[in-house]
Amino acid sequence: MNEIITAIILGIVEGLTEFLPVSSTGHLILATELLGYDAARWAIFNIAIQPGAILAIVVLYRKLFWEMFTGLFRRDPQAIAFVRNLLLAFFPAVLLGLAFGDYIELLLENAVVVAWALIIGGFAILLVERYAKPRESGGVANLSARQSILIGLVQCIAMIPGVSRSGATILGAMSLGVDRKTAAEFSFFLALPTLTGATALQLFKHRDAISSNDLGLIAVGAFVSFVVAWAVIKAFLAVVTRYGFTPFAWYRIIVGAAALLWLAAR
Repeated sequence: MNEIITAIILGIVEGLTEFLPVSSTGHLILATELLGYDAARWAIFNIAIQPGAILAIVVLYRKLFWEMFTGLFRRDPQAIAFVRNLLLAFFPAVLLGLAFGDYIELLLENAVVVAWALIIGGFAILLVERYAKPRESGGVANLSARQSILIGLVQCIAMIPGVSRSGATILGAMSLGVDRKTAAEFSFFLALPTLTGATALQLFKHRDAISSNDLGLIAVGAFVSFVVAWAVIKAFLAVVTRYGFTPFAWYRIIVGAAALLWLAAR
């Protein structure tokens, strides 16, 4: 398959799944298996195009981020609490990522792990939707330090491919009583330091694997992921507000089961 087409397909997958509770990493691994790509050849590419999806969050919430940024200089309590909560939730991922990064990379090669994680995560969403009692939280800045730290700890489960970083943070937040919209937005905002840090670390570790010839493909994939993620984020909040996360739970279960059957039969 033409490499530009491959870059576009993977960019679409990244943009579609990065901020949904379905696991972008898991889908990229399964896409590599399903379409017969060289996993080693495209593994770094999948990491390198993540900034495109991250940029979509920055663009969509630029007014809020600017308000929080300028608010820090005014010592605005809301801005300080906003940044504090994101940093507290980000810190556990830094510690565990540095400690277990090499083991996590081994799991990235295992499509069976991804399939099982999708299924288990789907049932976890159904349980949280049924039993959690979220209440209006008033936005990310109004969460407590304790809630932020616990959400950050839950996010670390997503280091297992197929779990979903956004899914883990959203479920963790809802389990602590955070409403759906705030939980989703916290997941979006937490992606900025988490994905930026993880991407920078992985690209530095594997810098010798990236050549100048790859930069054009990375640019194509990142641009596609930006455009798709921008559209998906806007639609996602509308779906969640109306239907909750149950549709994504069933999607995960169906895709995970189908992947297991396909992997067993091939």
